[in-house]
Amino acid sequence: MNVSFLQELLGSIAEQGRQLLPRSLGGAERKADIHELAAALLSGRGEASGVAIAAAILASYRALEAHERRQFLAFLADSMQPDTHAVERAAQAYLSSPDPAAVARLQRAVESPRHEFFRRLNLAPGATAQIVAMRRDLLAADDPTLAALDRDLMHLLASWFNRGFLVLRPIDWHTPAVILEKIIAYEAVHEIQGWDDLRRRLDPADRRCFAFFHPSLVDEPLIFVEIALMSDMPDSIQSLLREAPKNGELTTKPTTAVFYSISNCQEGLRGISFGNFLIKQVVEDLVKERASLKTFVTLSPVPGFADWLGEVLADETALITPAEGERLRILEDPAWIDTAAAVPLKPILLRLAAYYFLHAKTAEGQPIDAVARFHLGNGARLERINWQGDISPKGLREAHGLMCNYRYELKDIERNHEAFANDGTVAASRHVHALLKSKPERGRQETGNRFLALPGLRTARFGAGRADSE
Repeated sequence: MNVSFLQELLGSIAEQGRQLLPRSLGGAERKADIHELAAALLSGRGEASGVAIAAAILASYRALEAHERRQFLAFLADSMQPDTHAVERAAQAYLSSPDPAAVARLQRAVESPRHEFFRRLNLAPGATAQIVAMRRDLLAADDPTLAALDRDLMHLLASWFNRGFLVLRPIDWHTPAVILEKIIAYEAVHEIQGWDDLRRRLDPADRRCFAFFHPSLVDEPLIFVEIALMSDMPDSIQSLLREAPKNGELTTKPTTAVFYSISNCQEGLRGISFGNFLIKQVVEDLVKERASLKTFVTLSPVPGFADWLGEVLADETALITPAEGERLRILEDPAWIDTAAAVPLKPILLRLAAYYFLHAKTAEGQPIDAVARFHLGNGARLERINWQGDISPKGLREAHGLMCNYRYELKDIERNHEAFANDGTVAASRHVHALLKSKPERGRQETGNRFLALPGLRTARFGAGRADSE
């Protein structure tokens, strides 16, 4: 069905339904309180008036100040709870006679009324996008008392944004400007420096970009990935982005597809993973387009490494010797990368980065690095850690210039995924393991490779992150 036609139809229904509302609910002459409207939406009114009430709630919510929005979210969290007595009766009936009918009654009793509230709210024109924005406000509130509301909303959004509803679309220089502007705004890994930079990433024959869209958010990408078609695995983002454009047809057959930026676009959908589906779908499409492609790798940031290393230096652990600690102090100078002291840091930083990926864990036993959790969880292998992979201010600030390559070896993806999910095993190449075995400088007495057994330091601090965004 044509989405714009459906939106117009719902808008017409909402307008006609508004005329049917009593004055107490804002029927043309009175502005109803948003709390009254929320309660009325669950009262089981007719479809037309229900659409009108839903539209009125969303209009009222948009007009609220930030603190008033938090109050309304708190109202939903506190007032829309399952009926305790109904749950108790249904539970006792199930225990007495655990038949399918009793199970169904118990399920209805324990379901949060908020589920039905948001389902009805979603009837209003353009409601899906506004509900996503409402969850963005919920996350920004960072209030533990709203956790149950977030769980309910997350449950519904995960269903509404199921992979079956998503549409994969290529993004190129001929894509409508309204979407291209959002690609520039939503790029979260390597900032796009205006329209010329965007064209360099989209227009040449050796570049691709794909995005997931949802029918209810027509011109709003959910997540997008930028890809370079190359003959080898790159070791730095600056060389990739500055490479001379290959206009027209490719003169050589590319063998390597490089996923160098993956950006989530909708903060309100945080925690709903699209990236794994995106990569798998894009790989399938690229192979159909270019049979010469055999290798699929990323060029990924390491967003938590600098913070983690700061903790290592502060705690004076056995991971580093006093002499290495003194050398690493140069990292406090923003211009260190251009000094002669940078070269001796290379083996130290690469060894520590290997430890960071292979052994530093969150309190839940997951890798500290959010990007690593995403790719390793999808079955990729940590292939290489790159010295001076990103020497932009952001790259130096977050990872002291390091980047890494994750490799998606199609025959190993399932095995790597299972090992990571079941045992926390980090699939890594011999190259990465070899970095970890290099000896630290002898500034004090060490016992064998004692530093290899140390756990991650203050790991809970680094446990959060957008797991499917680079």
